[in-house]
Amino acid sequence: MSNSKKLTKTIWFNIVLFGFMGQVAWAVENVYFNTFLFNYIGGTASDISTMVSASAAAAVITTFIMGALSDKLGKRKILLSLGYVIWGLSVCAFAFISRENVASLFGLTDTAKVVATTVSVVIIMDCVMTFFGSTANDASFNAWITDITDVSNRGTVEAVLGIFPVFATVIVSVVFGVLVSSLGYGACFIGLGVVVTLCGIIGIFTLKEPEGVAKSDESYVKNLIYGFRPSVIKQNKQLYIILAASCIFNTAVQVFMPYIFIYLQHYLGFDFANLNITPVTAIVGVVAVVGVVVAIISLGKMIDKLGKTRFVLISAAVFIVGLVCVSFADTLGVFGLLALIMLSGYGLLMIILNASVRDFTPEGMAGRFQGVRMIFVVFIPMVVGSRLGSTVIEYFKGTMTYANDYGELVAVPVPEMFLAAAAISVLIFIPLVLVRKELKSVNF
Repeated sequence: MSNSKKLTKTIWFNIVLFGFMGQVAWAVENVYFNTFLFNYIGGTASDISTMVSASAAAAVITTFIMGALSDKLGKRKILLSLGYVIWGLSVCAFAFISRENVASLFGLTDTAKVVATTVSVVIIMDCVMTFFGSTANDASFNAWITDITDVSNRGTVEAVLGIFPVFATVIVSVVFGVLVSSLGYGACFIGLGVVVTLCGIIGIFTLKEPEGVAKSDESYVKNLIYGFRPSVIKQNKQLYIILAASCIFNTAVQVFMPYIFIYLQHYLGFDFANLNITPVTAIVGVVAVVGVVVAIISLGKMIDKLGKTRFVLISAAVFIVGLVCVSFADTLGVFGLLALIMLSGYGLLMIILNASVRDFTPEGMAGRFQGVRMIFVVFIPMVVGSRLGSTVIEYFKGTMTYANDYGELVAVPVPEMFLAAAAISVLIFIPLVLVRKELKSVNF
């Protein structure tokens, strides 16, 4: 890296705007598209796993195509802004998906065929939405972040970005949950879609193309397969070791994440629709949020200053211990306290891994590596992790079921999924130790 890249107020505004709203949109997909399919449409845990896998494949393919295209054009802004505009419109489309509408559209009367067809429509539309979301966020926004940062400030930026998935998930689970209960899925999908579209429109006026990104002279096909060349892999082996660690970490997360809110609602009895929020609890919540933000950003700055090596192994250990602990929680209160351990390790490890991937991405070539990153960080974890989670739920389901919106009995996710995630997470120490040995002179 050359001189430190200064992050202006406008850059920070765009980091927060697109980073946060992107995570809100993904959180709705990860949480409420699952409950939408599970409760409202009448899908199963297997259907959720299929949707997650299909969406992951769509995300990877899209990021390869559009990431390479952004490098070929030497442009990030147009794909980012326009992508958010259409992403929002595709979210709005889910407001019109229902058993009744699908039955009318395809002329179906048999209930089983109506359910199966509606499930398929939801999965297909999720892939369509993912195309635009991945174009905007995975391919363009992530490449833009890599371009505007360097090793001196990536820990801080990743700390801020690392806050957004957690906050987005909490906000979406509470606010979106209450709104779904009172207004229905349709109104909520339209509202979210409009907001995401507005973000894209704002970006047209606020985003600037990052420096150092030039139009590629190589053919588009060569850009597309760049990250698979043996010579490129050998030349950037540290990047691929970090990506392997990220793959293990995210696979473990996907074992429980697609099912976490169904677990909280139907195993631990958390009522999203009837939250008793008093002025006192609201104040405590705000203070806690501020404290978490300050703590995480401080950790990011500390990582930038002291290096990532000091924190990476302990972060992995804390994450694993936290997963084991929450698997034994039998009440919401105990789960909440023990989840703090898991979230501490999760957040810190995510910051370190994401920042390190950017550190080892060749400058000016971020678009070409976004598809490779997506294979390790999204596709493999979402396919393997979600399927393993579904298998664990099916194996340990016992007799615990609940009736969905159509009165059909379905299996409830079980705490053993956290133990399965912990077992997978142990493997992360292999690539992390390899990186530590090889990068003694690097800020890792």
